[in-house]
Amino acid sequence: METPRFHSGQAIARSATSRHTTIRIETDHPTEFIDLTERVQAAVAASGVRAGLVNIQTLHTTTAIVVNEHEPLLLADMAAMLERLAPQDAVYRHDNVSLRTTNCVLGERPNGHSHCRALLLAMSACLNVAGGRVQLGRWQRVFLVELDGPRTREVTVLILGDVAE
Repeated sequence: METPRFHSGQAIARSATSRHTTIRIETDHPTEFIDLTERVQAAVAASGVRAGLVNIQTLHTTTAIVVNEHEPLLLADMAAMLERLAPQDAVYRHDNVSLRTTNCVLGERPNGHSHCRALLLAMSACLNVAGGRVQLGRWQRVFLVELDGPRTREVTVLILGDVAE
């Protein structure tokens, strides 16, 4: 078995760094796919990281981060799939505030379905950075998936890697 060889081209002085930023998003619908790709690419470019990793993480239990295709019919299919798997009108014990003893908020809307949907999806995505850009395939985009909107949401972006000096 041949050992892979990695070539970096010209020798460049590099140093490791980390950068963090938060993206704030106002969502408009109960279930929504918000394309974050350009904002994540901009954060990576601003960081100066040439090679490394970017981690995109939601700060909410009723949202998700996914990488998929930005095609309207596919996004509608994915929203319909989530509705079939965790219907909004099903009975969820989480929604019965007379049973709950923790994490209760006065006036909280019923969102057991949103928590169950989030369980099916990821809360973060870690992607490669090379040449100062997030490495995505031809159709891949980074999405925040809103599962309990409309709301104000926050996504953190942590970029780790080498910067050219």
